[in-house]
Formats: sequence, C-alpha cells, structure tokens
Amino acid sequence: MEIDKNEVLRYLGYKNQKIDKSMTDLIDKCVQEIIDISKSSSVYEIFDIERKNDKLFLLGSTLVLKDKDIKDLLISCDKCIVMAATLGAAVDSKLAYYSRFDITKGVIMDACASTAIENVCDELQDEIMGNALKENLYITTRYSPGYGDFAIDNGAEILNVLDAYKKIGLSITENSIMLPRKSVTALIGLSKTKNVKKHSGCADCKNIGCEFRKDGGCCE
Repeated sequence: MEIDKNEVLRYLGYKNQKIDKSMTDLIDKCVQEIIDISKSSSVYEIFDIERKNDKLFLLGSTLVLKDKDIKDLLISCDKCIVMAATLGAAVDSKLAYYSRFDITKGVIMDACASTAIENVCDELQDEIMGNALKENLYITTRYSPGYGDFAIDNGAEILNVLDAYKKIGLSITENSIMLPRKSVTALIGLSKTKNVKKHSGCADCKNIGCEFRKDGGCCE
C-alpha cells in the first residue's frame, strides 16, 4: 500500500502553503500508522449488461441501473464490473480513538486513510485493466454511488450483489454509511471499444462547493 502525501495534504485543505517540520513529521507518523493497521481487502464480479426500457440490467444480479450518469458512462459497454474495497475495522477504531483524545492527529489520520482506500481501489482497477487487456477489452474509470446523479443508495445493492459482508466484512447502514467507514463501492464498464466514455472526476460532480475539489476540476 502507498499513501501519497500530496493527496493527504489535499484532504487536509493545503494549497501550496509552507508546511513546518513538526507537521511533516506528524504526517509521516500518521501515514506509517495507517499502513501498519490497515487490513485492506476487495472483491469484484463481472456481469453482462442488458438494456431494456431505458434501464441497464446486470444479468445474474439484482442491480438495475437507471441514473443518467452511470448509463452515460456505460453507453458503449457490454459488461459491468461491480467492486467493493475496504481498509478494515482496525482503521475505524483508531480514527474513533484519535477523534476523542487527539483531534489534530485524528484529522490527519482520517486524511491518510482516505488516501489509502483510494490507493487500494486504484490498484484493483489496474488489476482489472490488465485482465481486460488480455481479452482485448477496455475499461471505463470507476464510478461510485454519490458521483453525479448516481444515487448513493445503490451502495447497499452493490454490497448485496457481491455478498460483501461475508467476503470482506463490509456492510452498510440504512443511511448508506458503509462499515468500516473507509470503504468504497464502484462500477467499471468493460467495452470492446478503446475510446470508451470516461467521467471527468470533479468536473462531473455537481457539488461544486466541495472542499476537496481538485484544481482544474479533474480527479484523473
């Protein structure tokens, strides 16, 4: 696992400010602690797509996709990958501890954990892309519930389809909060076409006031 310190600083709201040595040292310690306690795991499955009545049905699953943005992402795709990943429960416990007893470290640890779970997803996506290329297929970027108009409550159905609690210990509350918290669900399209549709990260997000929005509006 790798944790990009520049991404950690972005989550912390830094924008080219000078950082003193004490803060740099604390970030280094938090990065290492997250790496030490994380027990990352992931799962994914591939489903054929059937288009009917302006909806996308993932055959062999209960997932039905009807939101415009996800249909747009998968417009040239014949298959869809459903994925989930988590850092594990120990990270949640440590974040809860520091949020009570060392708020500054808790905030930094949270930023490190957010960066770490994205790295886990990036590595899984790279694995998926490598397998796809062996079959002359191409992938879209991953798209998670909560992006654009892709409803956040799709997360529950994704976990159900993947049997994620049994496989990687990942569940979700009635309010669509994943447990453990540092977890991600997402869809990735598979296509025979090389120039498949890709979302443009922050540029596609409707939450333009997000404090984590990247400069230039792009998360790629």
